Order: sequence, then structure tokens, then C-alpha cells
Amino acid sequence: MTTFLPFTVFFVLIGSFASSATFSQAGSVIRTRREAVCGDEEYLINNICCLNCPAGTHVKSHCTTAHGKGQCEQCDHTTFTEHASNFEKCIPCAQCRSDQEIVRPCSPTQNTECRCKEGRFCAPEEACEVCKKCSRCEEDDKVVRNCTATSNTECKKTPPQSDPPSKHVLYVSLVIFFIGSAVVIGGVCMYLYKKSPRSADTQENLEKDQQNVQPTSSHPTQSVRCPSLHFFQSAVRSPQPAVVVDECQRLCESISSSASNSQQNLTMVHQAEEPFPKVTPVNGVQSLRKCFPYFEDVDCDYHNKFFRQLCMDDNVIKSTINRTYDDRIHDLLNIWLEREGKEACLNELLSALLECGQKQTAEMIKKKALEEGHYILENK
Repeated sequence: MTTFLPFTVFFVLIGSFASSATFSQAGSVIRTRREAVCGDEEYLINNICCLNCPAGTHVKSHCTTAHGKGQCEQCDHTTFTEHASNFEKCIPCAQCRSDQEIVRPCSPTQNTECRCKEGRFCAPEEACEVCKKCSRCEEDDKVVRNCTATSNTECKKTPPQSDPPSKHVLYVSLVIFFIGSAVVIGGVCMYLYKKSPRSADTQENLEKDQQNVQPTSSHPTQSVRCPSLHFFQSAVRSPQPAVVVDECQRLCESISSSASNSQQNLTMVHQAEEPFPKVTPVNGVQSLRKCFPYFEDVDCDYHNKFFRQLCMDDNVIKSTINRTYDDRIHDLLNIWLEREGKEACLNELLSALLECGQKQTAEMIKKKALEEGHYILENK
């Protein structure tokens, strides 16, 4: 019995040492996992930070040591990657349609660039399903801008050479009013003059008035003109434009006042609208990647519109149509991230949702990003 006692003590000591070593090793692993932070040019795989493969290549096998580089393989002639990434497969190149022409062929580092053929166009803010035919201006129209691959022909109506009809109508109405008034008052004056008694003094005064009105006349027996009629005839022959000017002045002031009020109301509306808050990542691009699952809640009816707001090509969007909805979201967001590189940010994705009218979804994603600790509110 005493013989086995030293062996028993020996095995107990070895077991204690192995347990403490195992615990120490497990604690070291847990601490390593907790402290693993990758840089902007790295990605996390199996709790190891590996360097991204350069543009024009994809990851064939991941690295085995921290901050190392795995095996990268060149993209073939029908696929590409524009920036350094951790993609295990290259992105398929876009195919130009029959109504398009190739501007830039596909290469390992850039996608195919297509544009509408001559005589056709496709607006960049619309889904370019088909290139539309360019419009032609009418004979009386003037071409302001010729048709291009991204904009239609712009035409402008030729303005009339004469003054607007409204001015002529106003002027003619005033002239007719003065002439009518002069004729009526002149007739009344002539009627009263014929009915009044002609004394010697009155006749002498009338002859003096006739000499003042017509000093060069050589016929003293000519009938005398009514002074009132002479006054109104002079007014008609030289109409004063003051009435028209005053009316135009009042009209311009009214229009200016209305425009000022409208501009003031528009300014008040813009001031009342509260801007959408900006957020700042806690761990760079890793914070952005961890927010990708939140975008699975984007309404499927706004899926294509949302990615078009991010300037994604329609051919790239269609290339993921056979995958599940969640996988499509992740694939397209990764393509967008690979294209934008260091410029990619969550604020741009939230802004695209707001442009699509999905403010509630944008608020929900921002709230989750803040609650999970991936982002913090940007200091004003």
C-alpha cells in the first residue's frame, strides 16, 4: 500500500497541472477572440483577420495566420472585381442589349459599360429596360439641346415677335373711351351753344375765342368751335400713358408681393423639417457589415428602387434574381460595398431609403445599429 502512495501523488500532480494548462489555454482563446479587431483592408474569418485579395482577383483559400494573406486567384474574362475584397467568386460581367453599344469592355477590374445607340436615349434616374427613340422638334420649335445617350431632345416654342395681345386690348380700350367721351361732351357743348341767346358781348367773346383757337384762319365768318370740344380733342390726339403705367406698376407690385409670400412660406416649411440624424461607426467597415442583416426588412416592392438609388446597374440587380430575398440583399450590399470601398457608409444607405419614401424602415435600421452598439450618433 505504501508502494502505490508515491504513484498516486505523482498522478494527482500531473492532472492538476494539465487542468490548469487547459484552463489557461481556453482563457487565452477566449481573450483572443474578444480582442480580435480587423483593419479596413482586412476581413474576419475563423476568428483570424486576413488581408483582402486585390482588385481583379477573388479568394481561393483563406489565410491561416493573423493579418496574413490567403491564396488569391485571377478573375476570368467574363467576371470582375473593382476593389480589394474577400469575395470567394468574382462578379459576372454585364451584357449589353441589342439597342445598346459597348463603350468599355469588361476586364478583371471593371464591369462592362453600355450606352444607348445613336438616335436613342435612356434617362439615368429611370430603370433602363429599353432605350427610347429621340423626339423631333416641330417646324416652329427651336432645338435647345440635341438628344444624347442619357437625355431626350429639348425643344422650345418660338416666342411671337409682336407685343402680347393684352397690351393692345388695354390701349385700344383707353383710346375708344377718350374718343367716346370727347364726342359726347362735344355734342352737348354744341347743343347748348345753339340754344343760348347771342348778344353782342357774347358774339365778340366768341370771336376772340375763335381767333385764339385758330389764329391763322382768314375767314372771320367761320363758325366758332366749342372750347370744351377742343380740349377733349387735344386730349385724344395726345393720350397720356400715365394710366397704363400706374396700372402696370400696381400689377407688378402685386405679383412681387405674392412671390415674396410664397418664398417665405417655402422657407418656413424647409426650416420646420427636421434633418435625419447622422451616425458614426464604432469599428469602421466591420460595423457596416454587421448592419447588413437589418436591411432584410426592406419592403420587396422597393427592392429595385432602393438599389437604383445606390446607382447599381440593372444587370447586376437582375443577376441575383434566382436567389432568396435575404441572399439578394446581402449579395447586392456586398457588391455596393466593394464598389464604394472606404467611401461606403451607413448614412448613404439610410439616405437612399428616405429617397424611396421608406422613412420608417430607415428609422428602424438606425435604431438597431445604435442599440447593438455598432454605431453612435454623430456629434453636431
